[in-house]
Amino acid sequence: MGTPDFAVPSLKALVDAGHEVPLVLTQPDRPKGRGNRIAYSEVKEAALALNLPLYQPQNLKDEESAERIGKEKPDVIAVAAFGQLLPKQILDIPRLCCVNVHASLLPKYRGASPIQWTVLNGDKEGGVTIQKMAEGLDTGDILSQRSLELATDETAGSLFEKLSVLGASLLTKTLELLEQGKIVPRPQDEALATKTGRIDKSFGRIDWEQSAVELERFIRAMDPWPGSYTFLQGRMFKLKAAEPVPTETKGAPGTVLSADERGILIAAGDGALLLKTVQLEGKKAMDAAEFLRGHAMRVGEVLKTT
Repeated sequence: MGTPDFAVPSLKALVDAGHEVPLVLTQPDRPKGRGNRIAYSEVKEAALALNLPLYQPQNLKDEESAERIGKEKPDVIAVAAFGQLLPKQILDIPRLCCVNVHASLLPKYRGASPIQWTVLNGDKEGGVTIQKMAEGLDTGDILSQRSLELATDETAGSLFEKLSVLGASLLTKTLELLEQGKIVPRPQDEALATKTGRIDKSFGRIDWEQSAVELERFIRAMDPWPGSYTFLQGRMFKLKAAEPVPTETKGAPGTVLSADERGILIAAGDGALLLKTVQLEGKKAMDAAEFLRGHAMRVGEVLKTT
């Protein structure tokens, strides 16, 4: 069970490891992009390429879903970013259990956006957890975990790719040990649990009152989606890459302190942020120095939040 590209390596790993995959579940086809054209999920695309049977339920709580899944008599239901909570009637179907590939070191970062929050909070490491699923949101017992060190320039996008591959590898290893009875599930420490919610497009709005260090992490955490943005002369101004720098020059948060070949230096709540790659609404992303050659910015100008 999976929907976005994060789940594709797990599906392929199960097939490559020789597991029988009699059914792949993914979310229903939905409109996507500016043209609102109906699009398949990445997991559906992968399942079709692998010639695997597909089922796209609107709601897992109805009897039809339980009957369709139960018909396969699965040993395990493997879940990776499916997009719906599994009700008890589904959790109870497999002979062994339902397992979930979760992109954090549980109990830290339960919920929908663990990867973004790992980067946003400046964590030195991230990881994946294979958990035995329960009725709560990411509350099930831990079956296995694997961590990795974050690069200094790690974005949500780059971490997403790393963890999708790491999770796929750990999933197949965990299933092997589970089948052999060599795994003892470990309850999560509820006192250490943190939750993350869904991130939407509005979440990417820059708050210049934050420190330059926090803003640099924020830009990386919002890359590639929803992206981080502010407003320049009434137009959306996207920030693609930046660097916190020490400066003696002071200004109100959001004020342009300098604009030259180094980039665009903006005052933050604490310190200053040097914008290195930017994108003005309707234009392509470009180096900040290149942007300045076609768009004059004056010292003292203020980037707005709206």
